[in-house]
Amino acid sequence: MGSVTDQGRTVESVRRANLGSILRIVHREGPQSRAALTESTGLNRSTVADLVGSLVSFGLVAERAPDPSRRVGRPSPVVAVDPAVVAIAVNPEVDALEIAAVGLDRDIRAVVVLPQDHLLTPQATADLVAEQIANWRRGELAGSRILGVGLAVPGLVRIEDGLVRDAPHLGWVDVPLRDLVAAATGIPVVVGNDATLGTIAEHLFGAARGIDHAFYLNGGASGIGGGIIVNGMPVVGAGGYAGEIGQNRPGIATLADRRARDGVLEDEVSRARLLSVVGLGRGDDRDLGEALAARIDTPSVAGEVDRQRRILATALANAVNVLNPSAIVLGGFLAVLADLDVDALLHAVRAQAMPACGEDLQILPAALAEHRLLIGAAEAVFEGVLANPQAVS
Repeated sequence: MGSVTDQGRTVESVRRANLGSILRIVHREGPQSRAALTESTGLNRSTVADLVGSLVSFGLVAERAPDPSRRVGRPSPVVAVDPAVVAIAVNPEVDALEIAAVGLDRDIRAVVVLPQDHLLTPQATADLVAEQIANWRRGELAGSRILGVGLAVPGLVRIEDGLVRDAPHLGWVDVPLRDLVAAATGIPVVVGNDATLGTIAEHLFGAARGIDHAFYLNGGASGIGGGIIVNGMPVVGAGGYAGEIGQNRPGIATLADRRARDGVLEDEVSRARLLSVVGLGRGDDRDLGEALAARIDTPSVAGEVDRQRRILATALANAVNVLNPSAIVLGGFLAVLADLDVDALLHAVRAQAMPACGEDLQILPAALAEHRLLIGAAEAVFEGVLANPQAVS
């Protein structure tokens, strides 16, 4: 027979799980009536009322009167996350630092893009984040409750402690970024790989929602990263480094298609090369898409687009054979490249994959667009709260 202490711990762990379940539902699905929460959780009405009351006291949710136009029978209060609760999401890149305030309700409260002429150092990144938070606290986030800072880094991030092992395009090696940002801001910090966090965001809220087997590729200024969903769960690998498809050496059928001697995928399928061929020194994905669409009949542009799509199709076919996903989700400039003719890209992938592996495959653009990495970074912060809402009390 278990001890009284063990029984107490069991009761406490069950309560913690139930609190997290309710908070997770209203975070991911939006406002819910108490009746709907009772049905979703399988708990009784009085237990749900007690749990909601606790979440209100923690400052994580708020209750409001039901919509009178939808009232059938006994009215049930509506539970929604408190709009004052936010996470700070950060994406350092080679050409800019993007910072956003993302609400627990998934609304983006504020966002700023700070262009950079030189590569950011880790300390400069921490200082700029701290400065922006201080500015927002005097303005847009006055009265908000900041739960933490999430950083989506284009490089290898050790999952256990947020150490940036290697962000090659930023020049960061073995950087204790979590500690640097925490010291500068005084706020808890979570650090993750940008593509992995983008994968989680797209699976929870975007193009891969409801898809249990998906492969996500993110194309940014720093190159190409990937993320994997298997059986509805992210696969991160032993150290947190899984999905680095951009560092694979692609199969290139003809020597004329090769641009980088012994190059990896992100050397050949490159945002910088696309910007160059359309005559843009810099620009976001929207600028790139508009320029490609306007000049796609130009031989040099058409030739580079076709070359990159051929190499990308081969890389995707290899991933399809290994992972057998239901969907490939493409973000960033890869979505721009695919959107020029998604059906043709899908056909090229299937032609090089094993027929059974590719027969039900979809290729989808990232639904969260330019916010996908920021939403993923915020989700990394929120996950700790969803797992244990009592910790914020």
